[in-house]
Amino acid sequence: MTEIEQPIRLTLQEANRLAKLPLHCMQVEYPNKLNQTLENETYLKGPKALHTAFYGCFDWHSSVHGHWMLVSLLRQFPELENAAEIRQKLSENLSLSNIQTEVDYFSMPQNSSFERTYGWAWVLKLAEEIHLWDDPLARELENNLQPLTDLMVEKYLEFLPKLIYPIRVGEHSNIAFGLSLAYDYALTLENSALKNLIKSRAMDWFEKDANCPLEWEPSGFDFLSPCFQELDIMRKVLDKDAFKIWLGAFMPELSTNDFSLEPGKVSDRTDGKLVHLDGLNFSRAWVLYGLIKDFPEEYGHLMKIANEHIDYSLPSIVDDNYEGTHWLGSFAIYALQQAP
Repeated sequence: MTEIEQPIRLTLQEANRLAKLPLHCMQVEYPNKLNQTLENETYLKGPKALHTAFYGCFDWHSSVHGHWMLVSLLRQFPELENAAEIRQKLSENLSLSNIQTEVDYFSMPQNSSFERTYGWAWVLKLAEEIHLWDDPLARELENNLQPLTDLMVEKYLEFLPKLIYPIRVGEHSNIAFGLSLAYDYALTLENSALKNLIKSRAMDWFEKDANCPLEWEPSGFDFLSPCFQELDIMRKVLDKDAFKIWLGAFMPELSTNDFSLEPGKVSDRTDGKLVHLDGLNFSRAWVLYGLIKDFPEEYGHLMKIANEHIDYSLPSIVDDNYEGTHWLGSFAIYALQQAP
């Protein structure tokens, strides 16, 4: 391989740089975007009163995956610069009482579907990461988080059979993304009920799909690729031989050595929606890295494209544009950690 065809690796230096993003915002209440449906005026409260664990980093789901990011970095780099501060804030935020408040929120009128399924998926990814972390603090945090983890599993088991049609969009409600992170949790924690349901629903929705119109992507506010996210979940639920046949029909162009794909272009990183396209570049990259890892001979030529997507966005996510930086670090870390 040439140098450019090697995957971009996560270094300790990059981990220290990116860790500052969630660390600095995980206990910052404002600005904040509450996605709350109010039954009446008595439910109108501030972010920290409503979400005692996940009130920082602008919105609930970004706070959740900011916590995932910090746990993940501590697990990979115990020598992280701000390790002591991170551990302290994780312990403070993820207390048993704080998590119980988060559980109670879902019982409030009109909020049972809060963060479906994007936030649900990130809770399970956080739970998986804590479970894999060999540290006494992790055992405390895993126990504290368990009531919310159990609730998210219950919600998946309840919701997925009801969803007749898949949700094929490039933002939070993309169902393939929600399935993918939840499937990782189910495999790691050996939850056969959740694993089998996710596989069944993925097959129901996606097994017969062909010729995904990648040329229609991206839409202007995408941070997920509908085509690539579907590829990702099917790679996980199918055996390798079946997946190769499926992908040959779904995105046959990926197998050609001259396949090209331009990174999503961001015209204004101060715009919280336009900067979504940096997230798209990271999410495309992690899907491509996962594909290359499992099928290096067939799809190794896609490494250059994955790297180009990361190279376009990675240098730009540490700045003063809070609407982008409060969440993009998590996407960057997740992409870098999928490198073969």
